[in-house]
Amino acid sequence: MVSVDVRSRTAADIRHVDAHDFFVDELPMLIDARGGLAAPGAIELHPKPTAFAIHGQAWTLSFDGTRFQVRDGDHDAHAVVRLDDEGLDDLVNDLRTPMGFFTGGDLDMPRGSLDDFLDWWVVLRALLDARAVHTTGAIDFADAHGASLALDRAFTIDDDADDVAYFLATAGYVHLTGVFEPDEMRSVSDEMDAAMPGYAPGDGRSWWAGTRDGEQRLVRMQHFQDRSATTRSLLADDRLLRLTQLTDDGHQLGKPGNNRNLVEALVKPIGVVEGISDVPWHKDCSLGSHSYRCCSMTVGISVTGADANSGQLRVVAGSHRALIQPAFVRRSLDLPVVDLPTETGDVTIHLSCTLHMSKPPASRERRVMYTDFCLPEADGGDPGEAKIKQIRERAPTAVSQPPA
Repeated sequence: MVSVDVRSRTAADIRHVDAHDFFVDELPMLIDARGGLAAPGAIELHPKPTAFAIHGQAWTLSFDGTRFQVRDGDHDAHAVVRLDDEGLDDLVNDLRTPMGFFTGGDLDMPRGSLDDFLDWWVVLRALLDARAVHTTGAIDFADAHGASLALDRAFTIDDDADDVAYFLATAGYVHLTGVFEPDEMRSVSDEMDAAMPGYAPGDGRSWWAGTRDGEQRLVRMQHFQDRSATTRSLLADDRLLRLTQLTDDGHQLGKPGNNRNLVEALVKPIGVVEGISDVPWHKDCSLGSHSYRCCSMTVGISVTGADANSGQLRVVAGSHRALIQPAFVRRSLDLPVVDLPTETGDVTIHLSCTLHMSKPPASRERRVMYTDFCLPEADGGDPGEAKIKQIRERAPTAVSQPPA
């Protein structure tokens, strides 16, 4: 059996960060203690000098190919990131990434680009979390016997669970064929059609997208288990639940933080030109909270199946083991991209740290359901929104002491 639990924080670890103390005292200490974890990867990233400005004060981070430096001011910075107190707290505490600021609409960069922020986010996470920045060749794909892993391998539900688990932990995903019957998937599809009139734009329970022919299409139905008897039956089925036992980590059906949105039913239309339907490359932790929740598992149930022309899933093998930017795929990234074509009733699992995307359908629509297997809550608690608010209101300023 294997473990994919890489959590290093709980809600009890969230702290207020004083900007001056962090940039003047803590970050230089972290550079001295852990700069060796970040520098080899930074040589490949080539991060440009970037300033972080908080309440009129600014500090510029730079890398000369050998050593990181922190200096006052932003006059020679290529990029500038403006943060308020809460934003700095979120960044340091791993509650939000640059993608979290970007999608939340509060990314404030008067100079530079999102890529500049992402580069330094990778470096900061190495320093704060004691993780090495990914370098070319650092990830291998050997099977349990030392031979090269066949990254396009598909399993069945009856294959040896240890083999399936090893593949999942090594590659970051797994494809299981024929888990559910075509008749079951037809029932799910019929129940998706029946449920659609119960959703509306702006209801907080659905996503909508505009197509090039002028239609507004419902593309994601949340809490679908409440509207589909077949889906509720599948959630209690051993064919699904046995997959929670692939690791030694105690994964359980459901989302972190007691989120009751157990199942999302997706329709992937052809010709989407507005709204979110086919999500580009990202990790499921791309907005934040990696160190509190990873690796959970995202489980896809193929209601219609998918191929290169109908919106199949694609993954970057091994990306869950690499400290890289949490969205997009750099041209220089050496990790292989793998297509995961599925038939009706197949199941895919990808870890929350695995880069993945779905291709826009070209010839036929795709239907799929997603559910989650999350890790059991750690003793310090999960950083749900209400808990974070409470912690912020009472948390004293603290400076972590890095190891020697």
